[in-house]
Amino acid sequence: MHDSINQVVKAAHHVLAEIQPELSADVIDRGIVLTGGGALLRGIDQYLSDELGVPVMVSDSPLDNVAKGAGELLEHITKLTQRGIICHVK
Repeated sequence: MHDSINQVVKAAHHVLAEIQPELSADVIDRGIVLTGGGALLRGIDQYLSDELGVPVMVSDSPLDNVAKGAGELLEHITKLTQRGIICHVK
């Protein structure tokens, strides 16, 4: 499990290094909100905060957020595909 979490830390470091400065500043100020099943791991928010040096908090409804986000993605899939944000796989 520890290796998987460290892969998440490594990926988050990479994303923070690669995103536009105004977005990384927003993450540094506001932090990261964890969603999904992994957010339910005890102490994951504090561990990630310590490793990344930014505030990390768990969503009030981490499992519900995943379903809601997937639903919103499906509502806008054509527009997101046309803009090249996601690739439509057949």
